[in-house]
Formats: sequence, C-alpha cells, structure tokens
Amino acid sequence: MAKKRFQPPNTFLIVSGLLVIVAVLTWIVPGGRFDTEIVEGREVVIPESFEPVPHEPQGLMDLLIAPVRGFVDASEIIVFVFIVGGAFALLQRTEAIDAVIRRLANASRRSKWIRNAIIPLFMTLFSLGGAVFGMAEETIPFVLIFVPLSLALGYDSIVGVAIPFIGSGAGFAGAFFNPFTVGIAQGIAELPLFSGLEYRLVVWLVTTTIAISFVSIYAARIRRNPERSPVKEIDDEVRRTLHLDLETTAGESVSGGRKVVVLVVFALTMALLVYGVLELKWYIEEIAGLFLAMGIAIGIAGGMRGGEIADGLVDGAKDLVGVAVIIGIARGILLLAKDGRIIGTMLHALSNVVGELPAVVSAQAMFVFQSFLNFFVPSGSGQAALTMPIMAPLSDLVGVGRQTAVLAYQFGDGFSNMIIPTSAIVMGVLSLAKIPWTTWARWVLPLVLLLSLAGMLLLIPPFFGVWGQ
Repeated sequence: MAKKRFQPPNTFLIVSGLLVIVAVLTWIVPGGRFDTEIVEGREVVIPESFEPVPHEPQGLMDLLIAPVRGFVDASEIIVFVFIVGGAFALLQRTEAIDAVIRRLANASRRSKWIRNAIIPLFMTLFSLGGAVFGMAEETIPFVLIFVPLSLALGYDSIVGVAIPFIGSGAGFAGAFFNPFTVGIAQGIAELPLFSGLEYRLVVWLVTTTIAISFVSIYAARIRRNPERSPVKEIDDEVRRTLHLDLETTAGESVSGGRKVVVLVVFALTMALLVYGVLELKWYIEEIAGLFLAMGIAIGIAGGMRGGEIADGLVDGAKDLVGVAVIIGIARGILLLAKDGRIIGTMLHALSNVVGELPAVVSAQAMFVFQSFLNFFVPSGSGQAALTMPIMAPLSDLVGVGRQTAVLAYQFGDGFSNMIIPTSAIVMGVLSLAKIPWTTWARWVLPLVLLLSLAGMLLLIPPFFGVWGQ
C-alpha cells in the first residue's frame, strides 16, 4: 500500500483555528488598558497609565460574527484586492505580459548573466520601495506578474511571491526613510526625523542581501531539480492554464501594436503609483482607483468592447473571493483580541520583563516583544503608536537608547510580517499564488530566523556609538 502523502491543513482552517484560540485567551488573560491621547493626529499610549480592567470574554456569538466584523474593518483592502484582480484579469486577456515573460525567459536561456541578474535586480527595487515609502499592500498586484515569470524561468511560484513580497519585506524591516514606521516611531520617541540614517543604510543593505541570497539559492536549486519544489503540483496546473511550459516559450516575443500600447499603459500606471505614494501620499483608496482606471484603459487599448471590459473586471474579482474571506477572518482575530481587552495586558507584562534585563539583552528582548505583539497588531504604524510611547521612556531607564528602541521595533514588526497568518497582506499574496500558508511557513521560517539572528546582532553596535549621538 502506497504511503499517503501528508496534506497540509487548509488555510481557512488555520486562520479559523487561530480565531478560536484568541477567543479562548480572552477567557484566560486578565483585562487591562492604557489611556491614550492624540498626538499630531495619531492615537498614542500614555506610558504610565496602565490599569487592570475587567476582561471581556468573547463568547460563541462573538466568535461567529468576528469574521463578519473583520470583513467590514478590512473592507478597503478587500475592495482593493477585488479591483486589482479585475484589472489584472483584463491585462492577462491581452496576453501582453505573457509576451514579455516569454521574451525575458528566452533572453535568460541565451544569457546566464541575465538569468542570474533577474532576482537580485527586482528584489533590490522592491526592497527600496519598502525602505523608502513602506511598500507593503502595493506588492499584491505584482504577485500576478512574478509568479508566471518565475514559472517561465524554470523556478516555482514561491520564488514568484518572494521576489516582490520578501524583497519589499526586507526593505520594510531595514527601512531608512519609511514614513509609516521609522518616521512615526522616531516622532513618538522625540528623535530627529529620519536620524541615524548612516547605520540604517547598513542595516538595509544587510537585510536585503540576506533576503536576495536566500531566494537566489533556493531558485537555483529548483531550476536544477524542479521535483524539489513543495508547490510543484500547484505550479504544473498554473503552467497548463497559462501555457507557460518552457518548451512552448521559445521564439515568441512582444509584438503587435495593441500589446505595445497595453504595456505602455501598464508602465505609466506603475510610474504613477510610485509618484502618488511618494508625493501625493496615496493609500489604498487612491491606489485602487488607479488600478480600476488601468483596467479600463487596458481593455480599451486591447480592443475590447464595454461589455467585455465589465465581464473581465467581474471575472477577475470572482477569482479572489477566497482571498477576501481569508483577509476578513484574519482581521476578525485582531478584533477579538481588542474586544477581549487582552492586548493592553500583554503589552504591560512584556514591557515589565524588558525593564528587568541588562541593557544589551533588553534591546534583544524589545525585538522579541515587538515580534510577538505583531501577531496581534500587524500594522507598522499601528504598532509604533501602541508601543513606542512605552518603549521610548523605558529605553532611557535601561540604557538602550531611543534610536535602538526604534530599530528593535522595526525588526520586530518587519521580519515577522513575512510569516504571520494574521496579516492580510501575507494571506492575500499567498491566496493569489494558491500557496497554502503551511507550505509557505515551512519555506520562509529559516529566512525569518536568519534575519532575526542578523537583527539581534545589528542591535549590538548601537551600544558602541554607531548612531553618532
């Protein structure tokens, strides 16, 4: 009798199980809260204001309606995903991107240099996006491009997700200009905005190099032996659907006037996206509107009628209903923890532990603490507003230094963002690529541990005056 192959749990079951666990914790963990105040439009915690309060155990009905409330609370990102799915469905129907992918695949077969440069080049660009303007949700659309590109190059869909997602994540964690993490955290800590730039550039270079090396080594291994890919069965089906078998890509190139126009529209959209985020401070609503306009423009450029454009938008959105459900459940987990009043208690208890440790060890403990809290608050700006009012004065007391406390926050928020199932972005990109969370977690865990080790080591030099202060 053939040995039955292990099947990882369904992603829906995983996030639903976490929902139940958090609900149980609301019955066990005592309640507690901090007072807050509004500082420059942000709600921040008052450090010495913690007080025990009755906890609010979340019952069966609370558990059942949590995903519904999660849908409402995460409505912006869910709508964003639907619109992006529709726009890229229209892009795919024109076959313009397919033609570019095939041409790039052909070029990589002719030139080893091009093949070796693709992953480092694109991951560096995405890392800069994460480091400069906090690129996070913006990576979701790129999964729909880099997964087929990776398959055409002989890699797998994990590489296709890793190029934009891990690339931007490494830059996000080691950011030097990110206004949503470094800017907010330094503002709350009363540090000069974007100070400590020189050392943060070193940090960014280290985190980006580790991420690129990890992905490149894995990609080379899969190219040599595709059978080693943990998502081979999934990718075989995608290859058949998109006609991306390596044998069928030879000799094809970008051609046709309409395809060229479609590609120009797409390129202009990407340029406008960067400009809008950096200069106009766009966020989810504006970016979603941009992609809706892109989808309509691409449909027109591709010669589609009005009905075909509408059908394409709807069909693309329908394919992402599963993604929306996962995002809603994940957000419901956070709402349960908040309604149960357990986040404040955990924040208070962990900050007390940090305060009892030696200075160097305290920096490491801050990092671990921020990583743990990120499971419940997977938002860079949200976590900064919640923790930095406490961590900043605490860092003064234990001799860590406020710049180092900010860096520990960056690492704790950034590295764990690559794996936590309560992150709408993590579950969104994995659902788009049809990769089970358990499969991704097994693959990315060594990278997260490696980056965490590097982060702990990078928290030591500040004690020897690297900040220049």
